[in-house]
Amino acid sequence: MRLSILDQAPISTGSTSVEALENTLTLAKKAEELGYHRFWIAEHHNANGLASPSPEILIARIASETATIRVGSGGVLLPQYSPLKVAETFRMLAAMFPERIDLGLGRSPGGSQQTRLALTDGCQKPLSAFTRQIKDLQGFMYNTLPHDHAAYGVKAMPFPSQNPELWVLGLSERGARHAGRRGTNFTFGHFINPDHASETLRTYFETFTPSEQNEQPAVNVCVFVVCAETKEKAEELALSQDKWLIQVEKGIDTRVPSVKEVKQHTFTAGEMGIIEDVQLSEHLNKSNKR
Repeated sequence: MRLSILDQAPISTGSTSVEALENTLTLAKKAEELGYHRFWIAEHHNANGLASPSPEILIARIASETATIRVGSGGVLLPQYSPLKVAETFRMLAAMFPERIDLGLGRSPGGSQQTRLALTDGCQKPLSAFTRQIKDLQGFMYNTLPHDHAAYGVKAMPFPSQNPELWVLGLSERGARHAGRRGTNFTFGHFINPDHASETLRTYFETFTPSEQNEQPAVNVCVFVVCAETKEKAEELALSQDKWLIQVEKGIDTRVPSVKEVKQHTFTAGEMGIIEDVQLSEHLNKSNKR
């Protein structure tokens, strides 16, 4: 098993976004030192507790201060953008950091409807166009746009020695089909939707069609992990994650609370239910792995 990290550049209560980005860079360097395989950056917008709306910029900084670890996006929210521009950006990264760049693509709207419209400059872009956008992006990456395509003849510059690895992020069988039918790698977001892992991964393998990128399917799975010197310390740190998840679900705050702050909070019955659901999912996941 190869371990990797997906970092959301979280902003702790009492900290700043600048400090959060510095923490991300420090974590990436440490991950390389410890032998982790990949380090991915998430994309979030208009979130007061998450500091990375532009993973491609952070990827360039991290890749320039590391030497071997693969660096990528987890993921670029393609429905808000032009496939050509995304292809150009990541081919540029691949040219500067050969054989180290991953392009993870997500279908998420990126925030509220107001936020999404701000990202698209007011254009109503349907999420249902995601499959077509992946196809177009692959066309620009591999110079395979059909002759009758409106952008036929448009080249995504520059031409790196190797294109970035293409991953589609998904939470369900629909996401798995997006990846399988287009022949991309697939990332399953277990930490968001742990209940349908088996069905989702089965769908990806069953629908996988070889492409210019891959002859064989490839999968990674993203899970929540709390690390500490002892189990007791990890359980204590997990309190912070529990409270953060409750805040996110309620749409209250996306800043990460301190353990001290959480210990001063009295959880309601509803909040305890959310925590128990998360813990049950984690327990079942461990049992399945055994």
